[in-house]
Amino acid sequence: MRLLTPLLLAAGLAAPAWGDEAPPERTAGEATVFATGRNAFSFPLATLDDAERARFAVGNSFFRRNWVEAPASTRARDGLGPHFIARSCGGCHVQDGRGAPPARGEPPVALLLRLSVPGVGRQGGVQPEPTYGDQLNNNAVQGVRPEGRVRITQRTIRGRFADGTPYRLQQPIYRIDRLAYGPLARGTLVSPRIAPQLAGVGLLEAIPEAEILANAAAQAAAPGPVKGRPNHVWDDFSQSQRIGRFGWKANVATLAHQTAGAFHGDIGITSEQHPQEACTPAQADCLAAPRGGHDGAPEIDARTLSDVVFYQATLAPAARRGAADPQLRQGQAQFERAGCGTCHRPSYLTGSSPLPAMASPRLAGLTIWPYTDLLLHDMGEALADGRPDGEANGRQWKTPALWGIGLIPEVNGHRRLLHDGRADGVLEAILWHGGEAEASRNIVLQMRRAEREALVRFVESL
Repeated sequence: MRLLTPLLLAAGLAAPAWGDEAPPERTAGEATVFATGRNAFSFPLATLDDAERARFAVGNSFFRRNWVEAPASTRARDGLGPHFIARSCGGCHVQDGRGAPPARGEPPVALLLRLSVPGVGRQGGVQPEPTYGDQLNNNAVQGVRPEGRVRITQRTIRGRFADGTPYRLQQPIYRIDRLAYGPLARGTLVSPRIAPQLAGVGLLEAIPEAEILANAAAQAAAPGPVKGRPNHVWDDFSQSQRIGRFGWKANVATLAHQTAGAFHGDIGITSEQHPQEACTPAQADCLAAPRGGHDGAPEIDARTLSDVVFYQATLAPAARRGAADPQLRQGQAQFERAGCGTCHRPSYLTGSSPLPAMASPRLAGLTIWPYTDLLLHDMGEALADGRPDGEANGRQWKTPALWGIGLIPEVNGHRRLLHDGRADGVLEAILWHGGEAEASRNIVLQMRRAEREALVRFVESL
C-alpha cells in the first residue's frame, strides 16, 4: 500500500503484502469462513477440531440464553441483576453483531452510557460516579428501581461535497432523567458506547503487542497529524498493566476482562473477578435484592466464563466479498489516496493469545486483514465525549477494525457506525472524522460521486 508502506518500514515492520494487489479473499487465512446473511458473524474458525467446536457450542449457549432472577430453579443461570441492561450477552450483540441506538421512545439495550467523575480510580482507571457507579443501568429485577432513563434527541448538521452534493448528519444529544437515587454528582462525565460486532476479536487479541507499539512509533516518526498512541490499562486476569485493544477507547486489554466486566456491569452477574454486585451504598433496594449463585459461589463459575470467552475468541471473520469487482480496485485507490490505511492498517501476523486457557492455539500464525492499528487517535471536537478513560483523553477513540463492516446490514438490519451509532453507513462515518483524520475527511469531500461510491464499496467488501 503506497501510503502505509514507508511508515511500516520505518518502524521495522513487514509491509502489508498487497502493494498494488487487492487484499486477499481470505481475511484470516485458513481459519476464514465463507459466509453471508444473518449468521455471517456466528461461525467458528474453520480450523477448530471437534473438541473445540463442542466447547464453542457450550460458550455459545451461555452467551445467547437469558439469565433469570434469583432465586430460581435454573441454578446454572440465575442471578440476573439487580440492575442490568440486557438479560444475555446476545441481547446487546444480536447474532454476534453490532448494536444500534434505540428507536424513538424505546429503552436502549445495545447502547449504554458510561459514567465517571473527574479523577483517577483503581489501577489507573476511571473514578465511578458515587451514586450510580461506572455506567447507567436502565433495567432492574422485581423490587428494585431502574437507575434512570436515557432520552436521545438529535441535531441536524448539513454540508456539501465539493461537487455540490448535499449531505446531512444527525448529532445525538443525550439526557438522563427519572433518576432513582437522586441527582448525578456535579461534573459527572457521560459517554455513550454501542455494542460492536464480535467476529474476529480473538484474532485481534492475538496481534503481538510489539506490532501495536510499532504502529505508534511509525506514526510518531512520520510527518503529518496522525499520531496514534496505545492505552495502557489494568487487566484483572493477568494482574498486570497491558496494552488495551477492546472497548471504544481501548480501555480493556483482554477478552476475558471484557467479558467478566460485561457480565457484571450489563447483566449483573458476579464472577471470581467481580464477586460483589454493582450496588452503591445509596442503592438500598439493590443491596437487599436476592443473589444468585449457591453457597457463596459467584453467579458464573470460572469454567463457564472461560467457555464464553473461548466462544468469542474463536468467532471467525467472514471472507472478503466481491473480490473480482473492478469497482473495488477503484475504491482501494481512493482508500490509499485519502490516507485511510495509516490508521486502518490492513494486515498482521498473529502470535499467541495472552490467556491461552481461554483461547485456542489455532489463533496463532495467521495472516489477518482487520484494518486497524489498535491505537487511540484524536478524532476532533464533533466526536469528543469529554471523558477520559485510562490514558485516553476526551477526544480520543480507538481505530475500529473494518473487516465485516459490509455484512452488518445483513446480520443486524442497519448500517449504524461509530462509537454511539450516529453514522448511517460508511460515508457518514467518514464525514464525522476530525482531528487527526480531518485531512482524510477533506480529501473525501473533494471526491466525485463515483469515487465516493467506489471507496464505500471497497470498505464494505472487507
